[in-house]
Amino acid sequence: MFRVTQFLQELRQPTPIMPRRNPPGPVVIWNLVRRCNLTCKHCYSISADKDFPGELTTAEVFRVMDDLERARVPVLILSGGEPLLRPDIYDIARHAKDMKFYTALSSNGTLITLENIERIAEVDFDYVGISLDGIGATHDRFRCLEGAFKQSLAGIRLCRDARLKVGVRYTMTQDNAQDLPALLQLVEDEGIDRFYFSHLNYAGRGNKHRADDVRHQLTRWAMDLLFDTCWAALEAGRQPEFTTGNNDADGVYFLLWVRRHFPDQAAHIAGKLTQWGGNASGVNVANIDNLGNVHPDTMWWHHTLGNAKQRPFGDIWSDLSDPLLAGLKQHPRPVQGRCAACAYLPICNGNTRVRAQQVSGDAWAEDPGCYLTDDEIGVTGNGERLRVTPWSKHANTSEV
Repeated sequence: MFRVTQFLQELRQPTPIMPRRNPPGPVVIWNLVRRCNLTCKHCYSISADKDFPGELTTAEVFRVMDDLERARVPVLILSGGEPLLRPDIYDIARHAKDMKFYTALSSNGTLITLENIERIAEVDFDYVGISLDGIGATHDRFRCLEGAFKQSLAGIRLCRDARLKVGVRYTMTQDNAQDLPALLQLVEDEGIDRFYFSHLNYAGRGNKHRADDVRHQLTRWAMDLLFDTCWAALEAGRQPEFTTGNNDADGVYFLLWVRRHFPDQAAHIAGKLTQWGGNASGVNVANIDNLGNVHPDTMWWHHTLGNAKQRPFGDIWSDLSDPLLAGLKQHPRPVQGRCAACAYLPICNGNTRVRAQQVSGDAWAEDPGCYLTDDEIGVTGNGERLRVTPWSKHANTSEV
């Protein structure tokens, strides 16, 4: 995850550049249930409105939580499918809170109603993330349900009014990019705490629709809009929380944005971006699916590291006999092509490996989702590295 607001704040109030450090344990995104009342076109879990056999019981969930605590996991994001379709979701969430996990709910929002908002508020989730794919009919089309937008927006408002921290998640494709400005305006008008921009990743149902992935110029337009909108809000005294995910080239593109607007602070931002370190799949981010299978992140459901019902999570997560996990934990990663030659590998860490694997069959090939030019990242057309100083305002025109 790239925290746009945090890095923009560095331009206003710089903080010391510290050595890069990993937290004691990963954030765990836990797909507690695969059942969902919607059939979204970019769903990575390929959920459906039916029960799936073999899902963890409440007792098994609690036992895995004990293992996660021993592995020093700080954050649990309870997801699905639609987690509110799991009858014991409130018991699970309360137990997570009692164990002092930062506990978030990841929902489509349609099932957050007047009938259950009090129970949701009583859990006191640290964060509730709700997906919107656009405004009105655009969202309904992506979610394959007429009226889904109104229901999800109603759920967002109920969480906001219950004083829960709530955010909008948005995955951009060519079919909904035109709604991004209106969504950003909605976030401001409704007083929503966070906006999370997700790049389309090639996994699950999203893999089937990767032909709809936005062109690189459209991605650059979206990033400029996010940076400019967030900066204007900060300058106006507001505190929006903007984040992006599934494309760690965003950090490098932010540095290019800083060079254009704040060239004197480019060296500081380059240092902070290196401290951040880019993609964290298999290191600071983990996933447990509805069957207890552990994956490097939510987009790697086709690669299982072990099962949390059969083996403690900490043992699975530290077992480097799995070549993919070993490579993800390696720093720098054993990437190839443009990624290997890129001057900014210490910043993005090779970006999203699942895209490379889905397109080429090789997890260490260059990421096809990188929207930066060869000139910008300091490589020649044949993949050789140019001499680029990351903080130079002329880094995209370096000499060989």
